[in-house]
Amino acid sequence: MRQHHRTFRLLGSLLLVATGASLTGAAPAQAASPTPLDRVVPAPASVAPAESPYRITGGTRIRVDDSRETRRVGDYLAAILRPSTGYPLPVTAEGTGGIRLRLAQGPFGAEGYRLDSGGKGVTITAAGPAGLFHGVQTLRQLLPAAVEKDSVQPGPWLVAGGTIKDTPRYGWRGAMLDVSRHFFSVDQVKRYIDQLALYKINKLHLHLSDDQGWRIAIDSWPRLATYGGSTQVGGGPGGHYTKADYREIVRYAASRYQEVVPEIDMPGHTNAALASYADLNCNGVAPPLYTGTDVGFSSLCVGKEITYDFVDDVIRELAALTPGKYLHIGGDEAHSTSHEDYVKFMDRVQPIVAEYGKTVVGWHQLTGATPAKGALAQYWGLDSTSAQEKAQVAKAAQNGTGVILSPADRIYLDMKYTADTPLGLDWAGLVEVKRSYDWDPGNYLPGVPSSAVRGVEAPMWTETLTKSADVEYMAFPRLAGAAELGWSPAATHDWEKYKVRLAAQGSRWEALGIDYYRSPQVPWPTA
Repeated sequence: MRQHHRTFRLLGSLLLVATGASLTGAAPAQAASPTPLDRVVPAPASVAPAESPYRITGGTRIRVDDSRETRRVGDYLAAILRPSTGYPLPVTAEGTGGIRLRLAQGPFGAEGYRLDSGGKGVTITAAGPAGLFHGVQTLRQLLPAAVEKDSVQPGPWLVAGGTIKDTPRYGWRGAMLDVSRHFFSVDQVKRYIDQLALYKINKLHLHLSDDQGWRIAIDSWPRLATYGGSTQVGGGPGGHYTKADYREIVRYAASRYQEVVPEIDMPGHTNAALASYADLNCNGVAPPLYTGTDVGFSSLCVGKEITYDFVDDVIRELAALTPGKYLHIGGDEAHSTSHEDYVKFMDRVQPIVAEYGKTVVGWHQLTGATPAKGALAQYWGLDSTSAQEKAQVAKAAQNGTGVILSPADRIYLDMKYTADTPLGLDWAGLVEVKRSYDWDPGNYLPGVPSSAVRGVEAPMWTETLTKSADVEYMAFPRLAGAAELGWSPAATHDWEKYKVRLAAQGSRWEALGIDYYRSPQVPWPTA
């Protein structure tokens, strides 16, 4: 979020730096070695080093193609670089050299890019703006960590010479934020979006409803937000997003090339809705609002027609607000719904999602019913989950259902690192940094064809997390590993090499004001 607010600072000082004078009055920084091209997270697909680095100076320009999308990425890059370098860095379609962002046809796919660096400049080439944006994230990591700071730093600002060619392994590289157990404001969500962008995450899954709170305004059922959203775990004030709030989150995520995937969890995890409208209960009696952390006790009334009127209205309004392709309907831990009713419910609800132009995503329990054509199942089981349950997912995958991998004992970011971790839960086990990284999505689930794996997603449940600092402590450093599993080729997967690259991220997180877990498994810099 800081990049959003810090674009034009220190204007009175820029002229000094543009002519080569020092803003700090300090002596010129001593020569430094640039960050090697292969020190990036996620690991690039291919790296070819060369000798001559490029140095960003007061005369550097950010050159863009004459297109709105390229200029937008150029403005984003300038907003990151200006405060720390103190340089004016004009974004322009004129001139030569400097940092160039260009769109061109090539073997990049929708999100890949090529970065060429040498003594005369840096060029990032991509087929689309998302690729340019991801290339900019790589450029950030090739610069000293101090580039992330809000005040002028001494530099020098060197980019190692050579070429990076990079395309993602998977099209779905997600992070889920649970805003239902504890509510997080629009600005807090934006802050997380910016952190996700650094590691090329492209899906933001928002868990918008649960037993403890309903977080999105629905005009046709207004008490969902005003009453159902009025509390959270522990009994705090809760909150909800107006439609304008939600649109702003969607807009901001899109500016970072992330697609918002909204989730309305059903038929279980619905106490906030059941408390808001008595008619949604089979007995016609609304239960009290819930502020605990138990699961599996609530269910929409599958046999009532008003249930499907409710679902239709919610999906219609949410789909209209969501430009992305997907809508998540939950489906997990429906312990109070019989199997027969669960199947009946999913058979009724999945066509409603399609009617409003969206593709169904559900937790992997959806495979116990009949997943709609094109649906995606999000697997959140454990290494120790029964062979029968895994076989059910595998059968659906063999029949065309795509799979998103979110194994809870690997990349649930709210799991404790160790028994002493002050935040988080441990029902799926303790998940240290190596464990969260050291698995391969391509062959994780027996019987699931590699072609059925759409990607990975790192969920963040918030039963114990109340503020951004809590989220960040649990996300970092594990989020970077989840992002690498989604982006980097399987051939680059090596814990011993990864932990060295990961250690180099620590100073960047410090510059960004992120308090991260300093795992003893990672050789963090001592200085």
